[in-house]
Amino acid sequence: MSSIELTSSQKTILTALINLHRETEDAVKGEDIAQEVDRNPGTIRNQMQSLKALQLVEGVPGPKGGYKPTATAYEALDVEQMDEPAVVPLEHNGETVEDVNVVEIDLSSVHHPQLCRAEIHIQGSVRDYHEGDSVVVGPTPLSKLVIEGTVDGKDDTGNILILQINEMRAPEGEPEH
Repeated sequence: MSSIELTSSQKTILTALINLHRETEDAVKGEDIAQEVDRNPGTIRNQMQSLKALQLVEGVPGPKGGYKPTATAYEALDVEQMDEPAVVPLEHNGETVEDVNVVEIDLSSVHHPQLCRAEIHIQGSVRDYHEGDSVVVGPTPLSKLVIEGTVDGKDDTGNILILQINEMRAPEGEPEH
């Protein structure tokens, strides 16, 4: 766990940088980050200076320049940086989403099925998800768990979708591990 204390604005900007960088593996322009987090590009430039001072981002000069997250940035946000993560599919309103991957699923209140919620931590932006949207997560690689639910809320800073669970399915028997 990192000891760097970031403001919520810094976390939001750094999360957006990591998501955009993951899509292209290239330097990300400040204007693209500004658009992603709905902020002024000047604000982003100022925040990037403080994030550079904290060694969380590096500046890339030139016409193809911009910003790249450092390994410390992933640690500061407690995000795993994996070369080849296992793919856990995600459907949003019936469409498979290509540019996100499910990192973690937290279940709450499983003892009370009508109140069961799932926190779906994803690599990718949650900006296009809205309350009431239908989401299907899975199957997960080992247990083949599939969760169908409705978006009940989201945390843009942590890339978390909060689902009201409609149905959970997993094959019976021994898992594949």
